[in-house]
Order: sequence, then C-alpha cells, then structure tokens
Amino acid sequence: MSIRRSAGQYRAIDLTLFMLMLCLFETIIITAATHWFPGQPYTVSLVPAVCVIVMFRWGAWAALPALTGGLVFCVLSGAFAVQYLVYCAGNLFVLLALIPLKKAGWEKIRSDALMTVLFALMSALLMQSGRAAVSLCTGCSPALAAGFFTTDVITDLFTAVICWIARRLDGILEDQVHYLKRVQQEKDRGGIR
Repeated sequence: MSIRRSAGQYRAIDLTLFMLMLCLFETIIITAATHWFPGQPYTVSLVPAVCVIVMFRWGAWAALPALTGGLVFCVLSGAFAVQYLVYCAGNLFVLLALIPLKKAGWEKIRSDALMTVLFALMSALLMQSGRAAVSLCTGCSPALAAGFFTTDVITDLFTAVICWIARRLDGILEDQVHYLKRVQQEKDRGGIR
C-alpha cells in the first residue's frame, strides 16, 4: 500500500529533516569550537550550504534554516541580544540569492559545476555581508564587521564543496515540485517501483 502525501506535507517533512540536520551539526560544530578549539580565528558553519540546498528545493523557505542557524549559534555561544539581531537578520540576506536563482533557473546553475560553486560562494558572502551590515547598523566598528568575512573563509570553502557534491546527487539541488512530477512520470512509465 502506498501513502500519498500532498506537496505541502512533503515540504514540511523535507524542511523538518533539513532543520534537524542543521541543528544537530551546528551544535556539534559550535560545541567543538567553543570547548575544544576556543582560540581558533576561523569558524565553520553548514548554515550557508543548507540554505543554498533549501533555496534550490523550496525557494524563499530558505529563510527557515537562515534564522535557525543564527539562533542556534547565538544560543550555544551565549550571545548578547544585539548578536541575535546580527546573526538572525544578517543571515536573511542569503535570500537575495533568489534573484539570480530565479533569473537563471535552477537547472542552468545546477548543470554547470562552476556556476554551482559561484552561486554557493555568492550565497555565503551574502550571508556574511548581511551580518556585517546589520552589525554596522548596531554600532559595530568597520574592523569588527570585516571579521564576518575573514573568520568564515573555511565556511565559504565548505559551502562550495558541499553544493558541488549536492549538484551531482539526483534530486538534491532540484526544485522539489519539479522533482515530484518527474518521479511520478517515471513511476507512471514503469521506471520506478
């Protein structure tokens, strides 16, 4: 017996799984950074990569992992109130990447490895730019705001590599409504059981 789900139910399940993975891995990364490597000048985060993947799959729903990533970071690192604003509002700048994604189309970006990597890097830089801009608006010095770029170099690399790998996996960097229709058509033709 097969269970049929609506696109909304599928989206809710999909987003929930991505959010759970994000929370788990960010918790591990932040705990390691604050307890085992507190003096390191660099940080690593999966938030930009998850946001890119969700953006391909569900568009503006990428706001959820952007906000969640900011909240998880702030809670686990003992942030002050203004830092919640910087990380949560700043992370939302990643949504500006929807403009080129919609304009070029997910198929074109995913089909070209260089375009995928550049899109991933642009998304990560938009997120860092958002944090820097919000921090400047809250009175942070330009030198401290620049730290959002310099400390996240490894995050940029991780984002590019993860998205480059994800483009090669069937259905990961794909609009999920398109994916569901494609899978259903393949089922109807007898290609999938």
